[in-house]
Amino acid sequence: MKLKALLLLLFFSIFQLQAQVFETGANNLQIEDPISWEASVEKQSDSIYRLTFTASLEDGWHLYSQKEADIDIAPIPTAFTYNNEEAGFELVGKTEEPTAEPIYDEVFEADITYFEDEAIFTQDVKVNDPESVEVVAEIYFSVCDDKQCLPPETERFSISLANNEVAEGFINLEISEKDKRLTQALNANLKGLEDYKLDGEEDKNFGTLFLLGFVGGLLALLTPCVFPMIPLTVSFFTKGAKNRKRGLVNAILYGFFIFLIYVLLSLPFHLLDSVNPEILNNISTNVTLNIVFFVIFIIFAFSFFGYYEITLPASWSNKMDDKASSIGGGIGIFFMALTLALVSFSCTGPILGSLLGGSLTSDGGAMQLSMGMGGFGLALALPFALFALFPNWLNSLPKSGGWLNTVKVVLGFIELALAFKFLSNADLVEHWGLLKREIFLGIWIVLGAGLIAYLFGWIRFPHDAPNQKISKGRLGVGILTLLFVLYLIPGLTNTSYANLKLLSGFPPPLFYSIYEKGTEAPLGLEAYKDWDKGLEAARKENKPIMIDFTGWACVNCRKMEEQVWSEPEVFKTISEDYILISLYVDDREELPEEEQFNYPRPNGSIKPIKTIGDKWATFQTLNFSNNSQPFYVLLDPNLNLLKEPVGYMPDASEYYQWLQDGLKKYRETTKE
Repeated sequence: MKLKALLLLLFFSIFQLQAQVFETGANNLQIEDPISWEASVEKQSDSIYRLTFTASLEDGWHLYSQKEADIDIAPIPTAFTYNNEEAGFELVGKTEEPTAEPIYDEVFEADITYFEDEAIFTQDVKVNDPESVEVVAEIYFSVCDDKQCLPPETERFSISLANNEVAEGFINLEISEKDKRLTQALNANLKGLEDYKLDGEEDKNFGTLFLLGFVGGLLALLTPCVFPMIPLTVSFFTKGAKNRKRGLVNAILYGFFIFLIYVLLSLPFHLLDSVNPEILNNISTNVTLNIVFFVIFIIFAFSFFGYYEITLPASWSNKMDDKASSIGGGIGIFFMALTLALVSFSCTGPILGSLLGGSLTSDGGAMQLSMGMGGFGLALALPFALFALFPNWLNSLPKSGGWLNTVKVVLGFIELALAFKFLSNADLVEHWGLLKREIFLGIWIVLGAGLIAYLFGWIRFPHDAPNQKISKGRLGVGILTLLFVLYLIPGLTNTSYANLKLLSGFPPPLFYSIYEKGTEAPLGLEAYKDWDKGLEAARKENKPIMIDFTGWACVNCRKMEEQVWSEPEVFKTISEDYILISLYVDDREELPEEEQFNYPRPNGSIKPIKTIGDKWATFQTLNFSNNSQPFYVLLDPNLNLLKEPVGYMPDASEYYQWLQDGLKKYRETTKE
């Protein structure tokens, strides 16, 4: 019973964990340039020409589709614009892009369509007089890897149809005195940046996924579909064989085949070199699909409650059972293992789907799927091998009974809670306002109260025995559930305690609230969104500066704000001791015309600065030789660097120490 309580607690914790790759630190001080573009033109007929644009990406980087993702924080979609109206040619259809299925993107924690290695886009144009037409194509895009996104860029091609010539860049732009003046204004004249270098470190831990799969498999063992099979199957092998050694070998082989079957399910993904999101990981941002998943999980939940059974067609398992009986030997044992996988689907399917639904990433997704499946299969297989080796242990197994149904009902409540997560995804995309953060948490609290009432015997479900005694295991899990519900309750308030960090990523974000929020800055902080105004305030108040290079589509920026900045000591330090300047590098709001200019890059190309995002992305690149987000810089009002800049740093204590080191340096220099 203690084991049951522990496993159920672990199952709750699964949904607090994001099965993802954890990164610490930031990149070196350098400009990332992981993509290059080429263009070409080919004549299709007398009046039709095909323009081809080829993007080549470095390993690990993604270029996103033209289709905009329907999530609150989304990557910048690739966009093509042409001068067809002024140049006198027609676009034939839309710009075609490579065919690709959505893949789970770990940065945005959603299924998103993107391209790796190479992506080829085509656009047909119709012209009457090719001699007089020059096509100008502009490509607006952003690229990301598994931990950061770069500011959006614009690539430009001028294509002569008559001469079949392509010129890259903004070749018709000139640098005026105004451009030079505004470019110089972007230079902050920082002091001491060259003394620092940033170290980055990756930690890709497949073991986490294997462990989560293993815990899910242990839970599947404690269901009525699997648990009664353990003593029956082990006894069949140990007593039915001609000798004990043969029986041991068969039982171990049976367990190995169970493990192998679940690993084999992941092999097609390796062959396809991508993960099919429709199998286990299609937690898509598509509204219809999220609603479908909501309904499916509701159906699974009521099946666990005992109102009906969901099984695969009986003909499947019967056919496998017949093959196992007729063939015999190792192959027959394999079909016995496959029969177990099929007949136990009603209990294992929802657990496996729920567990692995959020575990696949675009980086090595097939391998992560194999690790999760392998852990799940190993947990199911171990008892058959261990009890065959040590048959006396069978006597210590609890007898099948009402407690197995209790496990299923508990899992039913968990399925209901997950169902509302899918409905929440749809609500966020469409902004229906049905499941604001507090309403979502309120539903979870009600479900938690229902589970407590069940575990304490106040309510019963169809398969529960009357007057069932409350065991220590049920009581223990009930108390743990009560503690979890108490943890959720502050999330209903409009206080600092509403940020439930252990559940980060599951409830709707803090800003999606029934309460009115104060400022537009994260956590209600006061933040300047303009460098010059922030610098003026720092000099007036004689405070150091914290520059926050961020983006609306930057997921790790949100994680830093909700999980690190929200720590009381970090929040207090930023709020009271620093002037916070948040510069959004992907803000597409256009600058006033007098503030727009052409920026000459060091490589000789020209970048038009038209939007707020263009300005601050260039500001970051020019002054800090870095173009990734999040990126944090500490300066004094005289623009002396106080501490080496940092990027994504999920360790709150480490981040707090970084802030304190900057303050210490500022106070020392102020005294001097």
